[in-house]
Amino acid sequence: MRKTASVFLLILLSCAAFGQSGRNTPGTVRVVKDPLIDSLIAKRAALYRKKTTVSPKAPVAPVVSSMGYRVQVFYGSDRRQTFNMQARFRQDFPNYRTYITYREPNYYLRVGDFRSRLEAQRFLNQLRPKYPTLFIFREKINAPNLESDDQGEN
Repeated sequence: MRKTASVFLLILLSCAAFGQSGRNTPGTVRVVKDPLIDSLIAKRAALYRKKTTVSPKAPVAPVVSSMGYRVQVFYGSDRRQTFNMQARFRQDFPNYRTYITYREPNYYLRVGDFRSRLEAQRFLNQLRPKYPTLFIFREKINAPNLESDDQGEN
């Protein structure tokens, strides 16, 4: 009796184990996904295939690449003063990107996208006569502009 019950139980368990294949034949995969995923993938592929023409005046969206260095030119709690300092810096050094961030209670003006600390230090030495409080910070930087690699020449 025990043998018969164990054989019956074994057959029942083996049927249940193979019963999950359902309509699919063994070895096939059925993908269940939202149809919007395919349309999003097609849109992204079209964006990368599209040839982009960049006019010299149009700002190009920066691509975040990796960790690098930026030089902090100014920080303070007055927003207007921070934007004035940004305008002044852009007049002096138009080839460098500027970034303003806000962390309560201060605004920070950082410049440049330097790959090495040595590049940032060279630029800091160049800025020292006009801007007295300068610091170098390691953070995520944007990829350099390939059309004009002016940052490395200054």
